[in-house]
Amino acid sequence: MGLRIFPAKGGHFMKKQIPVDFNTRQYMQPVNFELFYYNDTDLQSVAAHRHDYCEFYFFLEGDVDYHIGGQRYRLSYGDCLLIPPGAPHFPDFLSHQKPYRRFVFWIGRDYYKRLRRLDPELTYCFDYAAEHSCYRFSTDQITAQDLQGKLLDLLEELGNDRPFRQQAAELMAISFLVTVNRLLYDSLHERTQVFENVLYLRICDYINQHLEENLSLDSLAAYFYVSKYHISHIFKDSMGIPLHQYILKKRLHASRQAILSDQPISHVYQQFGFKDYTSFFRAFKKEYGVSPKEYRMQHRLT
Repeated sequence: MGLRIFPAKGGHFMKKQIPVDFNTRQYMQPVNFELFYYNDTDLQSVAAHRHDYCEFYFFLEGDVDYHIGGQRYRLSYGDCLLIPPGAPHFPDFLSHQKPYRRFVFWIGRDYYKRLRRLDPELTYCFDYAAEHSCYRFSTDQITAQDLQGKLLDLLEELGNDRPFRQQAAELMAISFLVTVNRLLYDSLHERTQVFENVLYLRICDYINQHLEENLSLDSLAAYFYVSKYHISHIFKDSMGIPLHQYILKKRLHASRQAILSDQPISHVYQQFGFKDYTSFFRAFKKEYGVSPKEYRMQHRLT
């Protein structure tokens, strides 16, 4: 065990007993959860290893790449790693000039199952990491400092001998998990929204450029490498109408412009993706209240 002094909130200082030899303590004891701070200066290679419990890893300092389940991550201050049970992982030290500092929060297998039975959302972050093989999310400076403060508070609670220490520590641990879950969810939701906005604009542009082609949901899904259900969902959310109605309206609008430019009506419907004149005639009259020929005559007179 080593002793280190941490600056705490409000400019005060607190002392904590913390382990410093990572290589001799890679596995947790049979308890609900454990939290350690590591400050390694004598850096030695660590072999790939795995365990049957969850590990939350909060990076502070070092020149390190971290490998998890076949993924490789270059770490920066505030990076959070979510290591689910069974995922092989190890650090790769790129240099030995900086100390290797991080927090490691272990959650026992039985305790994880208990949390999941209590509320599946409590284990959201580890479930997501395991399902999607996505083990890292980054935080900004303010968020990272807030997480560091919460971990220090929990570490202090675990290290004292005050009454109700275990109950207080468990509440703090659950609160910390909720914070991590929210951060991960918010970061994923923000990225998803940006992706969906870009995808929606790309689909609209593609439709406008290819009105004469087959624009079925299946063909669009194949072209953009996403499911047809996903395209339907984002289009309905963005436009308020189904995709096929949007395509029909764009084709009718383009056809109307072509009719006013004196193109032969018999050619217009073929030019903009209608299968036959009958379907074009019915759709045009339903949209504009008159036939294509009547529309041309009315606008010639005005």
